[in-house]
Amino acid sequence: MSDQIKHECGIALIRLLKPLSYYQEKYGTWQYGIQKLYLLMEKQHNRGQDGAGVAGIKLNLPPGKRYIDRIRSNSASPIKEVFDHISAGINRFSLEPEKQADPNFALHNIPFAADLYLGHLRYGTFGNHSIEYVHPVMRENNWKTRTLVLAGNFNMTNVVELFNKLIELGQHPLDVSDTVTVLEKLGHYIDDENQLLFRQYKNEGMSNAQISEFIQNNLSIEKVLQRATKDFDGGYALAGLFGHGDAFVARDPWGIRPAFFYQDDEIVVVASERPVIQTVLNVPIEKVQEIKPGCALIIRRDGSVSHNEIRVPQERKSCSFERIYFSRGTDSDIYKERKKLGELLTPAILEAVNNELDDTVFSFIPNTAETAFYGMVKGVETHMLNQKKEAIIKAGVTITPEMLDTIIASRPRVEKIAVKDVKLRTFISQDSGRDDLVGHVYDVTYGAVRAGTDNLVVIDDSIVRGTTLKRSILRILDRLQPKKIVVVSSCPQIRYPDCYGIDMSNLGDFAAFRAAIELLKETGRQSIIDSVYQKCKEQQNLPKEEVMNYVKGIYSPFSPTEIAHKIGQMLRPADMKADLQLVFQTIEGLHAACPNDLGDWYFTGNYPTPGGNRVVNTSFINFIEGRKERAY
Repeated sequence: MSDQIKHECGIALIRLLKPLSYYQEKYGTWQYGIQKLYLLMEKQHNRGQDGAGVAGIKLNLPPGKRYIDRIRSNSASPIKEVFDHISAGINRFSLEPEKQADPNFALHNIPFAADLYLGHLRYGTFGNHSIEYVHPVMRENNWKTRTLVLAGNFNMTNVVELFNKLIELGQHPLDVSDTVTVLEKLGHYIDDENQLLFRQYKNEGMSNAQISEFIQNNLSIEKVLQRATKDFDGGYALAGLFGHGDAFVARDPWGIRPAFFYQDDEIVVVASERPVIQTVLNVPIEKVQEIKPGCALIIRRDGSVSHNEIRVPQERKSCSFERIYFSRGTDSDIYKERKKLGELLTPAILEAVNNELDDTVFSFIPNTAETAFYGMVKGVETHMLNQKKEAIIKAGVTITPEMLDTIIASRPRVEKIAVKDVKLRTFISQDSGRDDLVGHVYDVTYGAVRAGTDNLVVIDDSIVRGTTLKRSILRILDRLQPKKIVVVSSCPQIRYPDCYGIDMSNLGDFAAFRAAIELLKETGRQSIIDSVYQKCKEQQNLPKEEVMNYVKGIYSPFSPTEIAHKIGQMLRPADMKADLQLVFQTIEGLHAACPNDLGDWYFTGNYPTPGGNRVVNTSFINFIEGRKERAY
């Protein structure tokens, strides 16, 4: 993707099911868990580089021994800094190798020599990069069963509503943020469940010490999650560790945010990305399971694992945009889906170049569009193969070897045109300092395009704002002097904001929205803009369940082709010489390529939760009133 869009986050949870001595004996090191956690996080670095954090919990330590360790970083290389810190704690005993290699000594004396780990990678979706916002976050207590370590991949649309409910309970939260609100909401019901069990066991005549042990064995994580999440409106994969050793990962009922797990007799692993688990543990795809929407994977302190329904699953609306761009393309299904997205664009591309395939060069915008590019080339190859068959059949018995050579030699002209010249993390770097670099991110391969003769088709996974396209890519491609540049988006036009964890909440940022607004103004239909604004204002104070998405009315007067044409006009640099055309994936094509992941609200405005409609209406009001602020 050429535009900077920040994704939600990534999680990695490990529960070692054997004592550390087992891993020392089998794998030659008690650091087996730490090493696997590092790999899980490093291979998910695509999901967050604004911050990283790790927490570890040691089981069965006596009172007075520190049983929770945590380190977080918001540096430029947060994963490295976190694990450098962990390594430093281990290397303190490098001059005493026998102690350093002793699992029992490590458990009692070395930080992060633990049985349970939780790692997190953060993208900030709300502009604050301070260390306080980096997960895992903690709610500490002297009672282990009341201590919670939380990390997640989530955004709630109704955080203010949830915050107010905490106030009604008598709490005084320190911050109106998703993280604090979710942490305290869970914390309230953890305290409630603890108190309920305490009273029960006290009435049975147990001592306080006995009660603590019984609560550790009988605390209902399932009940806590059911009560705490019942009014969550958003997408989430929540991972939590309790001080006494229980752990969970809970997923929203719509399956908006992903979570996968693997389990054997040695280890339980949870991650946001399926292929990461496959690679790190060297296991086949069929061994990695999805945490089902509305369910939680619960790992008890005794090592037992259950997959429990926490909320009633709704119609599956897992995020299709995540699969198009953010997720790792090494996932078997995602790889096939991205190829299919490219292949399905073939007819529109052929029309855009007027079937001049001998005079057309095909390429892609590095790097995530590469898989869709392979699919696009496959589609063109299939078309050309059919042309060859027709030509051979038409020639019949009169065909000569020379004619046959000419027909067979025809193939797509595939070149690597755009090159990411500077090693910039353009899709995750913080906004400050980015603008001066954006024009220098890409370079081009000279000599592969015939000036004034060739069309140049380049595919990208999406066009969101179009900033980099206008300021860098189109300018540099135009230097090759193609007759026409066709920019292809493997996903449909992004028209509506996200509110479930991707930093796309301002309507005014979207090229498609700006194009629709300009078209309305140019065609004398300002009244539609005014009408939509009025309708949005009228439902500002309605319950989220009653809010309608009236912003759809901004787009309804125009066809996708008309809007694509206008986007092209708006993004075209003033000094560009080549003709320019933009081609977008259709909604039908998206669903054909990703049939099991129908969360398409970015493109259709069909939000899976009631809070989504409220967010899009608030975002439109903010746009009209000139407020550059988050809509939720």
